[in-house]
Parts: sequence; structure tokens; C-alpha cells
Amino acid sequence: MRRANPSSDPVVVRTFQSKRVRGRIVQGEALKFLQTLPDASADLVFLDPPFNLGKHYSPGDRYLDKKPPGVYEAWLFEIVRQSARVLKEGGALYLYHMPVWAMRVGSRLEDQLVFRHWIAISMKNGFVRGRRLYPAHYALLFFTKGAPTVFRRPKLKPATCRHCKKLIKDYGGYLSIIEDKGINLSDFWEDLSPVRHATTKHRKANELPSKLFERIIQMSGRRGGQYVDPFAGSGSGVVAAVKAGMRFAACDLLPENCSIVCKRLGA
Repeated sequence: MRRANPSSDPVVVRTFQSKRVRGRIVQGEALKFLQTLPDASADLVFLDPPFNLGKHYSPGDRYLDKKPPGVYEAWLFEIVRQSARVLKEGGALYLYHMPVWAMRVGSRLEDQLVFRHWIAISMKNGFVRGRRLYPAHYALLFFTKGAPTVFRRPKLKPATCRHCKKLIKDYGGYLSIIEDKGINLSDFWEDLSPVRHATTKHRKANELPSKLFERIIQMSGRRGGQYVDPFAGSGSGVVAAVKAGMRFAACDLLPENCSIVCKRLGA
């Protein structure tokens, strides 16, 4: 298997031009990929960068996720700057990261974009983390370039007990409305897991759940619009975008991930 080369220029792996699937998969470094995109060309950008925790995404490249802190910070800030550049007026940007980095990056993005929400993605494990509180959520930052062209607020079904099947909350006099129309989506998402179960993953490394991407695209995507994902991974975001009728430009550093995305798209 060919090893990833962070210094190499982006290479188009596959271009899709069918009626159902329109876009391209690129293998290369995320920042260089973003630099190839024209200004104001994306309707929706999703960023799920490596967290710089030393995870082994590839057997042949064990240090891809371990940059010196200052180098990582400069790289991440340039990633978000380029992402803001490629957004159309009214377009949406979502950044998924740990809260400490979301805080730092968010302050940079406010110079270029309009902050909309800090969405908390609930974690379920509850493991002890040394002399600190347990980090119970990942951050999903939501920004737009000016007033959003598209914004929908999804409705959720009220949660029920898995044993007795009754509602787990008392909605009082609003129960009939809740049962008829559902619950308005809030900025705290506890109905999905940030860690995809091993039985549903397409690779050994972690994958975000398809439900997360489907929700984001439901909120901010539009049919015929352009979805940009510089860290495509196994391609769940690309697949969700295609299902919604969006075009896409997606990139991943690892050739094996690009192959997985193409396979999931039917290539």
C-alpha cells in the first residue's frame, strides 16, 4: 500500500460525473487541497481535522497525528482561514474538535465569519481523566459567512424508555404538541455517539456517525450546492451529501481512505 506523503501535491483519485454522483475525490494534504479551491465556491464546509493526539491512522505513518503544538496550531489556523475563504456568501462551516481547540479556533474564525452555535456532542464512556473533570462532550462549531442562505431546524422524536417504551420526560401540557410535531433540535446532541461502533465502521480508525452528517446537511445543505470536506476519512460526509443531491470536493491524506470513499460511492 502506498504511504501517505504530507508534502505531496493533491492528486485527483476519481472524478464522478453521473446524474446521481457529482464531485471528485482527492488524495493529498488538506491545506494544499483547500488552496486549490476557488474563492466563494463552497456552500458547506465540514472540518474534522486530526486532534494531534498521536493516534496511528496508518501503519506506515505513525507520526502523522503528532506535530509540535506550535506547528499544529499554525496549521489548524491556516486550515480554517482557507476554509472561510472558499465559502460562498451565506455558506456554512462546521468544525468538529475538542473544546480547548474549538475555543482557540473559534476566536480566529470570528474575524471572517459569523458565529452561530457551539453544539455539544455528548460522550458516553465516563472514563476518569486524571486530575480533571471528565470531558463529556466534543465541540461542533457552526459559523456562516453573513446571514445563512439555508437554515433548517430539525425536529426530533421524544426519547422513550427502551424497556417500557414510555416517554422519559414529562412534557406536561405540551405533550400533545410534542407527540404531533416533535422536539426542536437544541445545541446539545445526546442522541448520537461521536464514536461509531466497530461493527459499522469502514476502517480501523474512528468514524463519526452518518447521522451527524445527515443532520448537518439537513440544517445547512441544499440540493445542487457544493460540499467540501478536506478530511474525508471513510467518506460518511460525502455519502450524506450525495444522498441530499449535493456536489462535493473531498480530500484525504491516506490513499486507503480515498479507496474506501470511492467504493462507498459505487466506484
